[in-house]
Amino acid sequence: MECTIHWQPSAGMAFLAETGSGHTLMMDGAPDGGGRNLAPRPMETVLAGTGGCTAYDVVLILKRGRHDVRGCQLKLTSERADTDPKVFTKIHMHFVVTGVNLTEAAVQRAIQMSHEKYCSASIMLGKTAEITTSFELVAA
Repeated sequence: MECTIHWQPSAGMAFLAETGSGHTLMMDGAPDGGGRNLAPRPMETVLAGTGGCTAYDVVLILKRGRHDVRGCQLKLTSERADTDPKVFTKIHMHFVVTGVNLTEAAVQRAIQMSHEKYCSASIMLGKTAEITTSFELVAA
């Protein structure tokens, strides 16, 4: 996996990331740090990437288990250290999973498997942050 980051000096503290898969992602800083608030902060993209990683796992695990999953929404809230390096210290992930005849046990198992075995991002962030999860089921 690779990624190239290009500073965009004409935009203050904006950076363009080009991923190895050929996609781009813009990041920017807060105005008090020289940014113009034109895109997510780099640490927001870390949090978003972690959420995408674990939500992907949960949906895939449910689908592979032949569960009729129709939707998955994940809200992440976090806290960071007050001093540098301002690592994540707490992350809470709340899943809202929609499907037909989904059971709490199946969703709980999918979340647990993601966090214990498959989601590289959350397992990595778990080295500095206390990661907690909750979920709710919505019938489709």
